[in-house]
Amino acid sequence: MHHDLPIDELHEAIRRATGGADEIVRLQAAGGGSISRACIAETADGKWFVKLNRAGLLGMFEAEADGLRALAGCAAVRVPRVAGCGVAGESAYLVLEYIDMHPLPHGPAAASAGRALAALHGIAGGKFGWERDNFIGSTPQRNRLHADWAVFFAEERLRPQLALARQRGGAAALIDRGERLAERLPALLDGHRPAPSLLHGDLWGGNAAVDAAGKLVLFDPAVYFGDREADLAMTELFGGFPPTFHAAYREAWPLADGYPRRRTLYNLYHVLSHFNLFGGGYGRQAEHMIDALLAEIG
Repeated sequence: MHHDLPIDELHEAIRRATGGADEIVRLQAAGGGSISRACIAETADGKWFVKLNRAGLLGMFEAEADGLRALAGCAAVRVPRVAGCGVAGESAYLVLEYIDMHPLPHGPAAASAGRALAALHGIAGGKFGWERDNFIGSTPQRNRLHADWAVFFAEERLRPQLALARQRGGAAALIDRGERLAERLPALLDGHRPAPSLLHGDLWGGNAAVDAAGKLVLFDPAVYFGDREADLAMTELFGGFPPTFHAAYREAWPLADGYPRRRTLYNLYHVLSHFNLFGGGYGRQAEHMIDALLAEIG
């Protein structure tokens, strides 16, 4: 079992986080994390999901804990309870409630999940952004507050990713046309006046599930107040959310005209983020999306 913490330090971290004094009776590696290592620790008190990373990345766990607590304010969704986070030895740790999770099913449970997401989006903020910066994957995500959604999306979402793409050696055409798009966002979003909704922020299929009772479970957030369509757009980027989920969401809270165009814009942020993390074909995909959006503006 590979992890950074010796068993006694891991136990101490869980005890500190949970307030329990029980010994760890079983420890197993948990797959799925590309950024942090994870394990499931079982004590007589219960099971805990423990994430581990370098001590210098404690801020990433603190931001995740902050996002989980924000999402937990919505009774319609289930969120792993944060037991605590901190540093032990060379490692940062985050201890969460362990939830037995299952992939999003089709049918009534998926419809219920769609309505639950609409309920989350019903939590409103005063401005676009968040009280702290956080992370999209392992990349810092800037959340300075703005009253104007087009300005927020240009300044806090597109431009930081374009700057990273430039550092990464992204094609000049990608960056130049991306900058032109950022300048023209008020024209692209003309007449679209979303309310600031509480967003998960990184809502692909790998960050959503259902619990044993069929309730929507959300985790690994990158929360902020934004256009609710940004969350919906990402549910369509890589799949994993069944048609009944989308239909139930739209029945609960219909979408405004022009959503398909905005979906491309909002997903461009995630495609650029993937290019900056992984390279490969994401750069070409981002170029195609930017060209399509610039053509829409004319």
